[in-house]
Amino acid sequence: MALIIPEGRVATYGQVADLAGLPGRARLVSKALRSSNEEIAIPWHRIVRADGKIAFPAGSEQAQEQRQRLISEGVGVEGFRIRLKIYQWQPELHDILHRLKY
Repeated sequence: MALIIPEGRVATYGQVADLAGLPGRARLVSKALRSSNEEIAIPWHRIVRADGKIAFPAGSEQAQEQRQRLISEGVGVEGFRIRLKIYQWQPELHDILHRLKY
């Protein structure tokens, strides 16, 4: 079973790379998300930059969609930034050790 970022939480590109066993490869996570098929249910909207900002340009359609999806899940979005201290997902050590597939 793979770990999935739960509703109401976000993770950073770097955090996802670290959990995938690819530290320092945040851009690879971004590339993988861009090339993913829509048929695969990846919660792309729950992944943000290391500073908590939505990675799409603020006025873009994609940024608006990501913002709305996060708000609908209960994530507080101020402009186009999420307060990571409040909403960043921190998986339990047990889940990292026993549920995460590398």
